[in-house]
Amino acid sequence: MPFTWPLDPQDLFVERYPQMTLGLPADEVDAVRAAVTEMWPDRPGGWVYEWSALAARHAAAGRHRSAAQAYGWAKFPSLADESKRTALARQVEQYVLASPDFPVEFERRTLTVAHRGGETTLPIHLMAAPDLPADAPVVLAGGGVDSWKTDLHGMWEQLALTLPARLLLFDLAGTGESAHLPMTPDGGAEVIDGLIAFARTIGNGRVGHFGISMGGHYSARTGLTGAVDASVVLGGPVRHSFARGRGFAFGMDGIVGNALGFDAMPTTAERDRALAAFDLRPLLDRDTNGPMLVINGADDVHVPQSDTLIFQGRRDTRVHLVPDTGHCAISRFDEAMALITPWLEATLAT
Repeated sequence: MPFTWPLDPQDLFVERYPQMTLGLPADEVDAVRAAVTEMWPDRPGGWVYEWSALAARHAAAGRHRSAAQAYGWAKFPSLADESKRTALARQVEQYVLASPDFPVEFERRTLTVAHRGGETTLPIHLMAAPDLPADAPVVLAGGGVDSWKTDLHGMWEQLALTLPARLLLFDLAGTGESAHLPMTPDGGAEVIDGLIAFARTIGNGRVGHFGISMGGHYSARTGLTGAVDASVVLGGPVRHSFARGRGFAFGMDGIVGNALGFDAMPTTAERDRALAAFDLRPLLDRDTNGPMLVINGADDVHVPQSDTLIFQGRRDTRVHLVPDTGHCAISRFDEAMALITPWLEATLAT
């Protein structure tokens, strides 16, 4: 069972405000910020209550896309209790209602893939520019442990409109609509292998993988193994992020603990044991990688620079640290995407 943990909601506003105001007006975010006084209780002053109230106002006015954004913050940062899971269900409902007005082709479907000796199902979203040919490449794209496929819609929409490829959007195991699966190195990678196999059947056979934050851990895996034809790692933890005794900031210890499948806050020793298995040193020691672009903000508080710079000097690999910005270069995201989009286009065309 998921768990809650002590967390000051104002700390989340400090870190996530730039991300919140990408999808919602600053005055609305400011009003919720002023109203929120506690994290978990579903009552006035509670995080999920105040964000859901904003979302409900947008939904009642027919502003379904804004409602989906606000419900996305209501369920943030983890599906740790029933009110958070309800907010996720309402986010998906509002997102689907908004989809006919998207300026891109959009399809929501459920796939069945192999998982740990059996099968599992998970919802995916397919997104493409309206005039994209059927024989275009496909790019798997996903976020991290607390920002999921629906939360990042604005980013995916812009990428779909500029990149001549179809996007296949999904939630990592242990997160979002894949939260029924624990996040493990092997199980999470196996699900992605199934998505890659599907992606090769719906386009021209060329497949890329664009992972953000923990999603970048898994795109580093597919890049290092050569499982895809192009891999973008944006803010991905790959080695030193999983070092023994490393601390977490802004509530990330509870977020990660939930994604890993713990039913209470893990001890440091329990967390270290679970995370040690994610160290990609065995893959980094091999020379099997496909083309990779590894990028992050230079001032990331979650992922050390060494997890980006460790890729320097590798064959077919480009490495870039964006100065004066933090995790996933979020405050200078346009600069990061100005590198990522043309690289993906050129690499998947060769």
